[in-house]
Amino acid sequence: MISINNLSVEFSAKSLFDNISYVINKKDKIALVGKNGAGKSTMLKIIAGLQRPTSGTVSVPQDVTIGYLPQHMTLNDSLTVIEEVRKAFSHIKEMHAEFDRFNEELSSRTDYESEDYQKLIDHITTLTERLAMEESENGEAEMEKTLTGLGFSRNDFNRPTAEFSGGWRMRIELAKLLLTRPDVLLLDEPTNHLDIESIQWLENFLVTKANAVMLVSHDRAFIDNVTNRTIEISLGKIYDYSVNYSKYVVLRQERLEQQRRAYLNQQKQIQDTEDFIERFRYKATKSVQVQSRIKQLAKIDRIEIDEVDTSHLNLKFPPAPRSGDYPVIADDLGKAYGDHQVFNHATFTIKRGEKVAFVGKNGEGKSTLVKCIMGEIPFTGSLKIGHNVKIGYFAQNQAQLLDGEITVFDTIDRVAVGDIRTKIRDILGAFMFGGPASDKKVKVLSGGEKTRLAMIRLLLEPVNLLILDEPTNHLDMTTKDILKQAIKEFNGTVIVVSHDREFLDGLVEKVYEFGGGKVKECLGGIYEFLEKKKLASLAELESSRQPVAKRQEKQESTKQSEKPSAAKSAEQPAKPKMTYTEQREREKMVKRAEKKVKEAEAEIAAIEQSIADTEAKIAAGETSNEIFETHAALQKKLDNAMSLWEIATIDLDELKESLKF
Repeated sequence: MISINNLSVEFSAKSLFDNISYVINKKDKIALVGKNGAGKSTMLKIIAGLQRPTSGTVSVPQDVTIGYLPQHMTLNDSLTVIEEVRKAFSHIKEMHAEFDRFNEELSSRTDYESEDYQKLIDHITTLTERLAMEESENGEAEMEKTLTGLGFSRNDFNRPTAEFSGGWRMRIELAKLLLTRPDVLLLDEPTNHLDIESIQWLENFLVTKANAVMLVSHDRAFIDNVTNRTIEISLGKIYDYSVNYSKYVVLRQERLEQQRRAYLNQQKQIQDTEDFIERFRYKATKSVQVQSRIKQLAKIDRIEIDEVDTSHLNLKFPPAPRSGDYPVIADDLGKAYGDHQVFNHATFTIKRGEKVAFVGKNGEGKSTLVKCIMGEIPFTGSLKIGHNVKIGYFAQNQAQLLDGEITVFDTIDRVAVGDIRTKIRDILGAFMFGGPASDKKVKVLSGGEKTRLAMIRLLLEPVNLLILDEPTNHLDMTTKDILKQAIKEFNGTVIVVSHDREFLDGLVEKVYEFGGGKVKECLGGIYEFLEKKKLASLAELESSRQPVAKRQEKQESTKQSEKPSAAKSAEQPAKPKMTYTEQREREKMVKRAEKKVKEAEAEIAAIEQSIADTEAKIAAGETSNEIFETHAALQKKLDNAMSLWEIATIDLDELKESLKF
């Protein structure tokens, strides 16, 4: 569909892309990955036509449409939310105008047998079909579904866009983009301003309704669930894998190992050749061989290997000073801003050593509660901070508190203690401050770089209660892995406010959900919470997203059903027949649900086999700590897989039941 041919880009004599070629096909869901600065955003801009390459071409068929969502954009704030989103359907008016022009031209033509006349007929036929398809869908209903899916309430629809923060205005732009249904969607970090529920909605939309997608994201769970192809940019070249991100990681490791072996073999060959040249350079009898070896050396195409990977770094926090048994105790806690009650009657206790997550839609009070714990704002009720609790707090404004006149290295050196001081350069490298970057002054860093530096500085301070508010927004996957492992090994208490499911998975053992003015406690990890939430509120969520008129119809139908059965059969209207498009969509949903069940069953079988193999080793006398830890991890993995299978089965049964009507 879109062909990228011999693409090269150079900046300041440095090659970003070197003769790259590949094709984006219909229905491809591509994750574009690579280290920061590898050129991912540049690639999206070139495909979108916003930037020109140094050489090479991007071939886009005339009838193919492209939608592009950048990380940052200039937004128009003169309209309401619904008025701004309604712009997504402006193309229908243009299609009508084009249709009228074609018909007018057709009425004046008399060359009925000509090729041009036939082409005009074909254009009108195609346009008629497109208009019929576009107008068969209820545009207002689609707008409502999309906006509510991205976290807006119906009360927000008629509010001016100027009243919303930059993150919410980005959601408006994303809604417009999704509603235009382009042939190719280019998304640059689309989840940065979304909460967990909105991310899940976007995942489902991209999988079920979007055409071709190419996206850049540091949210591993998101790209794993959406993509089926991974393109890695590394050292100016690309490596194309027809698998999702998790499988790509395995294949990439194999490629890097092969690359490393080839590099070592080549280095040995080069060294042997250079040794031969040096040994016989001045011997007349060997001059022919020496010249031959020199030419041979010049012709060698040198193998490059990826930059040194620091993901193996084992970052450890200083031991946490012992605190009281209960670092945070909240009793009937509440917070309101004027007439708006953010949350009320929140009662919970966080024990020493617990790692918990605050989750929920944006604006439901997660950061507000953190500010209450920090003593930054007043509240009602009781909130006690335990004995000897030392809080380390990370928020976006922490970056503004750094001293801009000192270097990156000195910023960390001043807070590091003990053995960690010998690893400062390694730590900085892991957080993308390697080499000369560690000697930059803080004042010249970008906002994202300052945020990462503030994170490192915080994590090296001796505290026993870490509060992290969206810590992963500016971190790539490797750095997130390092941070996650460090938090897991931290022996203090941790509160994480985050929408990154993969980051929270295996990190927290308790989840606090914020929503509807309440704070609910849920024991278990993030995926157990999401599974329980889905089972408990599936019907409620579907009901809440129906238009008001439809809900009223449903309520009337419910009232009718409460009458005697004879009256019910006479008074209850017949269910409307599904359109062909709706029926096809339902059938596709059933097939996807059946596939999920089969995949879940295969996963369970594989885990059970691994457990059997592990138990066989234990029975044979292997009793190391590692084997027992592996067995425990597999059992937990099996429990999660069984839960996912149960949910998949329930979803399938519900879909099949709905098809009966």
